Amino acid sequence: MNDLHYVVLYKPYGVLSQFSDESGHPGLGQLGLSVPDDVYPVGRLDRDSEGLLVLTNDRSLNALMLDPDAGHARTYWVQVEGAPTDLELRAFNRPMELNIKGRRHVTAPAEAHLLHPAPAVPERNPPVRFRKTVPDCWMELTITEGKNRQVRKMTAHVGFPTLRLIRVALGELHWSQTGLQPGETQVYTRNELLAAMGISGRSSRPQRTRRWDA
Repeated sequence: MNDLHYVVLYKPYGVLSQFSDESGHPGLGQLGLSVPDDVYPVGRLDRDSEGLLVLTNDRSLNALMLDPDAGHARTYWVQVEGAPTDLELRAFNRPMELNIKGRRHVTAPAEAHLLHPAPAVPERNPPVRFRKTVPDCWMELTITEGKNRQVRKMTAHVGFPTLRLIRVALGELHWSQTGLQPGETQVYTRNELLAAMGISGRSSRPQRTRRWDA
């Protein structure tokens, strides 16, 4: 039996949420992480997205965090092209009909507000490309589901394309509490991680497992 491991990573921009490389793009294996071979991500962040990602070999935690009926919150800081008005921000509070991998998906209501002033975030390499004639701003968006490229599709649906996307919170665990920079990790026990995220794990017992597809 292998020991159970719980690691929170700040996934950098341009890195896949998998340990192997693919199509010339680096995976997590390129970060030099000190984790056992059977530790894998819970869920995913797109290659061009950044922020908090949980790595573990506890299959039950995978089920807890990704259970669609549980509605665990995921919070993002999103730099968008344009400047949404209060009325336009309200569109995020209502269900949106999106095309997700060729299928119709109606989103659960989200929470959105502008961030003033712009948040202090790590520099991105390469930097975001801006259009000098178009303003940009930062907003905070909290959703309770994690469909493929959902946040980007939501901002585009309202008319404000995403320029930069950072997942800053998983439940109650906020990036500002960790101090993590891109590529850095923080180790937890199961109880510490569940408490930090505000998730009850009473109904799900830890399982020792070799590997699974996240």
